[in-house]
Amino acid sequence: MTDRALGERVRTVLGDRMRAMVGSTELDLSRPEGDDGLFGPDSATWAVHGDFPSMLIGGTASLLMQMLHPGALAGVWDHSDFRRGMAGRLKRTAQFVTVTTYGSTAAANASIARVRGIHRHVVGTLPDGRPYAADDPALLTWVHAAEVECFLRAHLAYRDPAMPMARQDAYISEMAQIAQALGAENVPTSRAMLSAYLEGMRPALRVDHRTRDVARRLLNQPVGGMIGGPANTLMLKAAVDLLPLWAKRLHGWDAPAQARAGAGIRVGAAGIGHVLRWALKPTS
Repeated sequence: MTDRALGERVRTVLGDRMRAMVGSTELDLSRPEGDDGLFGPDSATWAVHGDFPSMLIGGTASLLMQMLHPGALAGVWDHSDFRRGMAGRLKRTAQFVTVTTYGSTAAANASIARVRGIHRHVVGTLPDGRPYAADDPALLTWVHAAEVECFLRAHLAYRDPAMPMARQDAYISEMAQIAQALGAENVPTSRAMLSAYLEGMRPALRVDHRTRDVARRLLNQPVGGMIGGPANTLMLKAAVDLLPLWAKRLHGWDAPAQARAGAGIRVGAAGIGHVLRWALKPTS
């Protein structure tokens, strides 16, 4: 086998594994003529969500941030199959983001309706006796805000650090439409509003043995394992590195050690990102 043929073989295998990981080949992303879906090709959302490596890092970081809220953690602990692995959760989230970003308007709305139907059954009681429900508007806002914050952080860190603030605001405003359609209320629609919201939520966030268990399982997941163990570990470390300092401290991670290792982690993750983009680039 020639070097060129071997390279194309490696590229095909990596690309197929990544597509299988998020289930993109299972989705119908066709759109009728004249239907750009909820956002369209020129949107900030298409730009942010179009980069697989940064979304991989941002998506993992968002789960680490979301679980700091007792209600979000309880939904995972009581109602998900995380003990058998987080891959299913990551895949379902990736498919929802993909369809609502790139699918037809009808497909996006149908996906939102399915999630709303699932949320109606995710209810329970927190350890302190308070009830929780996945369709609680305030909880939906938290889950959305953590996700958007981490997706945007990853995009700035690994794809477009010069993204103008107006474009960042546009992304947050566009994505607010999804949160509102899911039932969230008082959703941030700008960078300043999102930062203020996250700061205001900090007193409500907690960590206990369940948080640590879910985080440990997530960080031992083969999230980037399609290109080998060391790369997998580095991408997971990049997700932790991406979190705000206060979130790392709340998780109990050594923030000074994280800061010292951060530059090396980011360089390594950026290198892996180049490989993943190469593998996903359409062949000529």
